Amino acid sequence: MKSMQIIRGKVQRGAGRGKILGYPTVNLPLKDSTISGVYSALVYLDNKSPHVAAVFADTVREIIEAHLLDFQDEIYGLNVKIELHKKIRDSRKFNNDDELKTAIEEDVVKIRKYFID
Repeated sequence: MKSMQIIRGKVQRGAGRGKILGYPTVNLPLKDSTISGVYSALVYLDNKSPHVAAVFADTVREIIEAHLLDFQDEIYGLNVKIELHKKIRDSRKFNNDDELKTAIEEDVVKIRKYFID
């Protein structure tokens, strides 16, 4: 599997919304306005083995948020490399948190399937 794009940086604190929704994220500044939407990705923490992730690139807030699947550790301050692999969907607005959580659940299913197939 070949990555589309690689983003590197140090994990910083976000607003905590992902954690509240049950999908904590690794947050990095987004400097490339051509990246937007939801992607399947691999995330490397301090150059160790990769973690499968759902990544949201938000060009409005200029942030990239990566939810590492099946991972719960605190990692603030670590260096990360995010390899974007496949765009899952474009960004869109949701009427409420329940709609957003449903969309994230669907994204995660697609991402797991992408890396398994």
